[in-house]
Amino acid sequence: MPRDQLYSLSSVEMCAGAGGQASGLELAGFEHEALVEYESAFCETLLLNRPKWNVINDDLNFFNGRPYKGVDLLAGGLPCPPFSIAGKQLGKEDERDLFPAGLRLVDEIRPRAVMIENVKGLMGAAFEDYREYILQELKKLGYTAQWKLLNASDYGVPQLRPRAILVALKKNFSELFNWPNALKVRPPTVGETLYDLMASRGWKEAEAWKKLADTIAPTIVGGSKKHGGPDLGPTRAKRSWAELGVNGMGIADEPPDMDFSGMPKLTVRMVARIQGFSDEWQIAGRKTNSYRQVGNAFPPPVARAVAAQIASVLMAKQAARVA
Repeated sequence: MPRDQLYSLSSVEMCAGAGGQASGLELAGFEHEALVEYESAFCETLLLNRPKWNVINDDLNFFNGRPYKGVDLLAGGLPCPPFSIAGKQLGKEDERDLFPAGLRLVDEIRPRAVMIENVKGLMGAAFEDYREYILQELKKLGYTAQWKLLNASDYGVPQLRPRAILVALKKNFSELFNWPNALKVRPPTVGETLYDLMASRGWKEAEAWKKLADTIAPTIVGGSKKHGGPDLGPTRAKRSWAELGVNGMGIADEPPDMDFSGMPKLTVRMVARIQGFSDEWQIAGRKTNSYRQVGNAFPPPVARAVAAQIASVLMAKQAARVA
């Protein structure tokens, strides 16, 4: 897939995960100088797909950003459990909150732009003061920042996946930034997205299933390292999947065979496609771990859309300096 920019910009990726945001940034024209990820299996996935990436298996709390001072973009999907409605929503009191580490790295690296993704819960009233605190801390460091809730389905992802996005730019860049416009075409349905995979082993009911799965997917729930197995989420989510003819009680090793009867389960590859990953993007590890990697990812098309807007600002400023 072609990149959006003729020339590359530099980036450092925090909590890189399975590479959803990293691959989106790559498509928007960014080259990663470093990708920091705590879990070794996730690092395996990153290197499986991009062996030349500088993947650093480390705790973000101890990562030193100073060697990367002056990169164009510091980006990342910081852990969501402190803000997820599925958890206790402890916010800054949760030991997994890495916003303090992210702010420290902004100070150490002083990038031209910052992009951070998190769950919809962070945009709730309970965290209004915390969101404002982050904006003020960034302001002290010389950045103008803003929050926005974006829906993945507005950018071609066949899934209802609202995400909280923070974009911060140095004050002399910020006036040029605009959030990406939603696409004017509807995203594909689950049936349209997965039909070829569901039919790949000759399942006789694949065509009928495609017609039943005639809307976008509910939000994929990947679970955490401590909680959540390889299934499609809580009871309400499983009911929504059942309406699409999908058994949400687990993840299948392979698509249904010719004579399969009943509601099929999704495979990890199917979930990855619903998340917006290309079929070429491989996921390392066994089923439960690989599903968690994919399920917690930031959809690459959304990352690409936001990063492309940031890149256009940075490139415009760079061109103005040259002129």
